Amino acid sequence: MEWQIPEPPKKKQRPSFRLFLLLLMAGIIGGLFGGSIVVITMMQSPPLPTPEPAVIERSVQPITVDISTAITNAVDRVSPAVVKVVSYYPGEAIIRGTTVESFGTGSGFIISMEGYIVTNNHVVDGAERVEVVLYNGTTLKAEIVGAEPYADLAVLLVQGNLPAIAEWGNSDFLKTGETVLAIGSPLGDFTNTVTAGVVSATDRTLEISQEYFLEGLIQTDAAINQGNSGGPLINLDGQVVGINTFIVRGNGQGSAVAEGLGFAVPSTFSSEVANQLIQKGFFSRPYMGVRWIWITPDLASRYGVPLDQGVLISDVLPGGPADVAGIRKGDIITRIMGQTIDAENPFRNLIFQYDPGEPVRFELYRNGETTEAELILTEMPPT
Repeated sequence: MEWQIPEPPKKKQRPSFRLFLLLLMAGIIGGLFGGSIVVITMMQSPPLPTPEPAVIERSVQPITVDISTAITNAVDRVSPAVVKVVSYYPGEAIIRGTTVESFGTGSGFIISMEGYIVTNNHVVDGAERVEVVLYNGTTLKAEIVGAEPYADLAVLLVQGNLPAIAEWGNSDFLKTGETVLAIGSPLGDFTNTVTAGVVSATDRTLEISQEYFLEGLIQTDAAINQGNSGGPLINLDGQVVGINTFIVRGNGQGSAVAEGLGFAVPSTFSSEVANQLIQKGFFSRPYMGVRWIWITPDLASRYGVPLDQGVLISDVLPGGPADVAGIRKGDIITRIMGQTIDAENPFRNLIFQYDPGEPVRFELYRNGETTEAELILTEMPPT
């Protein structure tokens, strides 16, 4: 038997350290080279398109802002029609034997190119002569066409070239808080002064005499001063909605002085009065043909009048409506058409609710008894 000595198993050959380093360096260099190629390629290639965001369609209305505001537009429209009214009165002061006449100022506005101008009655009442100063500074002589003291309105007439007219608006549409503007000549010096405010309230009542309340007034906080009387109160459409007439500073009993209490006669009434003054020279008021005395508690106790409210008929004019209806001197009228005559419902205000030609029923107190009389009102004759 032949024995063979087996050869030892061959060892696996391991790569040398040098070869390992060589391969490692080759891999690093290859990686760097390949990365640079990618970067260069990305820099040279156009960027990938970015996805468009979703578009939400909305209905957008363009906003247009006018440089000229509503206030300036309204003022530009009306201001040329506003005038200063200067009333001259017989003088009382004597300087070196010469009587010096006095004067007062107010405002007004032109309502027609024929030369008619509206102002307050108290601005021209008792004046010997009247002048108006136009927007451009021209002074014109004015004639008093007619006046209505119970509405404190008057109409003047001038001859000459007029710059503009003011348009009547409807005061019935006014709302509390609505912006209004007053234009006039405060203190007689600052012509065409504009003040802005709001309608503080409507349908206000003011006592202008012991026997008469002016009703339906517009209250505003637009600054009104002496000299503004008769000027227009306008809305933002440039329309006259009232005639500035009164200011209230306090109750006259030592109370704090109030500011921002101005009152205007509404245009719906003013325009009707102005039209009648132009057409007839007077405003058509109801007339019953009596003279009367307002009964107060003091008067009643002093003269033994049996009632402390109502009116005492002091005279009945012959042939007048009251005379025809059988009303007598000494009668006390206590009610008109069922409404009691008192401080809140003065006699004249109740009568002025009715038009000439209307039948009116009165409740009378006569010789200790209550009776009734009905009469047909006529038109008050011009004063």
